[in-house]
Amino acid sequence: MWGWGVMNSVAIQEAVNIRYPMENFIGIWWSGSENDVKPAGEGANGYKALTFHNLGSDYPLYADLQKFVKDTGKAAGAGDQMGTVLYNRGLYAAMLAVEAAKTAQEIHGTAQITPAMMRDGMEALEITEEKMVALGLPNFGPTFSVSCENHGGDGFGAVKQWDAAAGEWKMITDFFQSDQDVLNPLIAEDSAAYAAENNITARCE
Repeated sequence: MWGWGVMNSVAIQEAVNIRYPMENFIGIWWSGSENDVKPAGEGANGYKALTFHNLGSDYPLYADLQKFVKDTGKAAGAGDQMGTVLYNRGLYAAMLAVEAAKTAQEIHGTAQITPAMMRDGMEALEITEEKMVALGLPNFGPTFSVSCENHGGDGFGAVKQWDAAAGEWKMITDFFQSDQDVLNPLIAEDSAAYAAENNITARCE
């Protein structure tokens, strides 16, 4: 399923209604939050979705979030979303943005970076396991590096499955790579066509 928002929970509920086997129902990363499966109750058990980051709150960083954010009353709302899929996705995205900004500052030797400098930082971003450990997020996502030519990294993801009885997602695979031999030529072809249609000059060549 390629969806976002309420369409996901509606589709899952309808699949439950017609007794579609949940283990055969797989969503993309935007179709795999708690909000998508909880409305269907026990019927959603076994539903699968892709993810590009890990699950839950069993990471050292969460101890700091508890101490310095939630316990001090600075959490958004009740603070009860910590560790959920969408919270973790926001956390992950924020971490990547900060690391890209730090990279940009290192490249250009200034704390006052411009948008163009930020782009340079994003295009030189490298996320290693050592860096994730230092940030309190060990094994939170696949290691990767990006470049001017490749903004998407290496195309790694994993599959998680909803355990309705436990009320939580569980990883059922390691991170694995998508079929880059198939995808990359398609991306290059569409990108070149879009650039030609809009008079965009390739910057990375």
